[in-house]
Amino acid sequence: MSSPNNYELKRLRLLFEKSKERKKEGLFVIEGLREIEKAVLGGYKIKTIFIREGSESFYSEILKKSKTELSFCVEKSVFDRISMRSGSEKIIAIANTKIHTLEHLNHSNNGIVLVVEAPEKPGNIGALYRTAAAAKISSIIIANPKTDFYNPNSIRSSLGSIFLVPTAIAPSSKVISYLKNKFYKILTATVKPNALNYLKCSFKRPCAIIMGAESTGLSSPWIAATDQNLIIPMHESVDSLNLSVSAGILMYEAQSRNNKLEKNTIL
Repeated sequence: MSSPNNYELKRLRLLFEKSKERKKEGLFVIEGLREIEKAVLGGYKIKTIFIREGSESFYSEILKKSKTELSFCVEKSVFDRISMRSGSEKIIAIANTKIHTLEHLNHSNNGIVLVVEAPEKPGNIGALYRTAAAAKISSIIIANPKTDFYNPNSIRSSLGSIFLVPTAIAPSSKVISYLKNKFYKILTATVKPNALNYLKCSFKRPCAIIMGAESTGLSSPWIAATDQNLIIPMHESVDSLNLSVSAGILMYEAQSRNNKLEKNTIL
């Protein structure tokens, strides 16, 4: 391929840039070998692969693993214009989205679930998934989403981990009913007079760790539904932590209490 006006490349650009197009087509874009490999591992169907001219032999193995329907070699200058990473990654794929309803959520009922309400920043979402995958969290539920799950920046910041953690997306009211029907203990991270220091929480399974948006916190239905408010102590000069950092602290503490972390960890 030598022209950015080629039909397949124009379609690729639209999927990169337009959430509406991704939702309409049921397709999204993955850039980078590591991310594509994790998508394949996570059971995503790869439909098309674009490889930068001169790199074909390097990607022969992923072409076999992905069982892709179509693959194209793209002229270097054209590839670099289309790539969000300016050609630093030399492979891009188009894949089918998955169904993310609560009914399709596949996780252990006695596990630990992370719920994030109304996350706004794709970079934060990606960081959450990267940490959740590392901490072996059972699943993630996104309540009242404000951004497209398949935003390329979420995928990039997760380093592909977004494909490895079972995910559901639903309104908060339905998520609360779902958790209560499955007898999850609801643990909300919020500053309240009765909030418990997270180090004193047992994180007895099954439990759900509920995080709100950095700008607004959790909505009132979650405050009403909680079994326990949790707080992460901070120095008096600081009044808040980044969402992904806070969630990471709680996820690792929960797994540590349940002896679910590997003893030998490579940092």
